[in-house]
Amino acid sequence: MAFIDIGIRQGSDVHARRAPLYEGGGKRVFDLAVSLALLPLILPVIIVLYCLVASTGQGGLYAHPRVGRAGKVFRCWKIRTMVPDAQAALPAILLARPDRALEWALYQKLTKDPRVIPGGHFLRRTGLDELPQIWNVLRGDMSLVGPRPVTLAELHSYGDARHAYQRVRPGVTGLWQVSGRGILLFAERASLDERYARQPSFMGDIKIIARTLPVLLRPTGY
Repeated sequence: MAFIDIGIRQGSDVHARRAPLYEGGGKRVFDLAVSLALLPLILPVIIVLYCLVASTGQGGLYAHPRVGRAGKVFRCWKIRTMVPDAQAALPAILLARPDRALEWALYQKLTKDPRVIPGGHFLRRTGLDELPQIWNVLRGDMSLVGPRPVTLAELHSYGDARHAYQRVRPGVTGLWQVSGRGILLFAERASLDERYARQPSFMGDIKIIARTLPVLLRPTGY
């Protein structure tokens, strides 16, 4: 598993002293400045994607409850890529196909997910479905860089690593997204998220953001 160096000491504790200047307000200022600068570019893309998906009759946007900093539950916005009530359909899909059940246990994702609507795989591979999360960043629910936003059910499966997901705001991009993204095992993603949460830094965030676009141009998500 390859990952970029963001200046975090190996083995440092997740509850170690934080960088007071950046985490005390600098990271939030950075999020707002970059998000507001990108908004004129991102908003037209969101509108086009919304119209394209809505034209299929599925509804262009959806919000799903996720757990953020300090355990706060918020509505995480995305372009719709799955049929309505996709979560309710998952148990039957896994029960019918043991191979899919094994894949879900390892990755918490399915490469050929029957719940995905036409065009949804492209949006998920490229990460375009996550563009509406800029609204979550502006609201303060999320950060540009951080651990992936997880559901409450997922949080309970992380064991001791769950504390890392409540120490910092979840991110639109993060260390795991630029270190393999969809090809990483569930445990590997959790390890990278925990590693980032130990000590976020300005230069680390810059490195991750700089690596995000090349990763999207070589899509590995699903």
